[in-house]
Amino acid sequence: MASYSATTKSFTLFCLIVSHFLAVFTAEDGLLTNGDFETPPSGGFADEGLGDNPNAIPNWKVNGTVELVASGQKQGGMILIVPEGRHAVRLGNDAQISQELKLEKGEVYSITFSASRTCAQLESLNVSVPPASQTIDLQTLYSVQGWDTYAWAFQADQEDTNVVFTNPGMEDDPTCGPIIDDIAIKKLFVPTKPKDNAVLNGDFEEGPWMFRNASLGVLLPTNLDEEISSLPGWIVESNRAVRYIDSNHFSVPGGKRALELLSGKEGIISQMVSTTPNKPYKMSFSLGHANDMCKQPLAVMAFAGDQAENIHYAPNGNSTFQIVNVNFTAKAERTRVAFYSVYYNTRSDDMSSLCGPVVDDVAVVVSKGVRGLGFSGLVVLVLVLLFVV
Repeated sequence: MASYSATTKSFTLFCLIVSHFLAVFTAEDGLLTNGDFETPPSGGFADEGLGDNPNAIPNWKVNGTVELVASGQKQGGMILIVPEGRHAVRLGNDAQISQELKLEKGEVYSITFSASRTCAQLESLNVSVPPASQTIDLQTLYSVQGWDTYAWAFQADQEDTNVVFTNPGMEDDPTCGPIIDDIAIKKLFVPTKPKDNAVLNGDFEEGPWMFRNASLGVLLPTNLDEEISSLPGWIVESNRAVRYIDSNHFSVPGGKRALELLSGKEGIISQMVSTTPNKPYKMSFSLGHANDMCKQPLAVMAFAGDQAENIHYAPNGNSTFQIVNVNFTAKAERTRVAFYSVYYNTRSDDMSSLCGPVVDDVAVVVSKGVRGLGFSGLVVLVLVLLFVV
């Protein structure tokens, strides 16, 4: 009986430990605690502001003019846009909200959040996990719904920290400012590079958190640090964002994720890949249509080393994508591959939402055949041909 009791206690302790680790994992990947702002304050949801109480929003710290807004709420003649659910938060002049996080030091994380602007076209939003910080321009509206979802990556500098959202603007009306909603976090992993492919994360399967019910994709704004990117391995080296899409709401050439290029030359993604100088290579990728009513023609400019090709989307038969190959000879030990949309495309149903060609399954491999034989291989081939003749 004593042995049975000891076994039971050990099993119970084991279950508690496993549950603890599962809870920690769940907290790391997904919606932050009350990240959708649907948990009511102690006094319930109210039409007026939150006053000076820094703990007015459950699980968040409030500083400045912060307001919980409701879906359909009006301000003057304007209806405020709540991205998802019934409630969101609006940040007034220089106002901020923050939440404590417990992270793994040195790991790279991505914050996903939805945002919309209110009074001013030039509104922006600063998101930070000190000391990392980035101000995201909300001037460009990518979808006709009136809001967009963004992702921002950072490397954890310490275990105990805070994620902070700040409105850096100073409007005449102190209650104006961006509305934010659906804040989530995901720890990113660097995918294993395929043996014969120089491109990292060429299938775009590793990326920021995506909500299952989110049909707009996730915008990846300017980011020039390939080591700290919401799309591991890739950088966004342009003023405009590109869109990370999933197979639940878009047509994706392969796997569950892909990238939609937006805003013509203003939306560029690139990666530096390892190559051997003077060696011939082939870059291949899938070019597709997201099935989001994007007006054609669709085309991409594809860059591989000193080669640049304009490729129009023209699949065969009923296929929704095509395979494209670009041959080039490496000039250095690191070669840039890059893509942008040739056209500035919008959707045909609303004539406003930005869209574009889809890129997926990018690979850079050593060319095979005569181009890849090298000098000694060519000599052998010539001798064989002479012998046959």
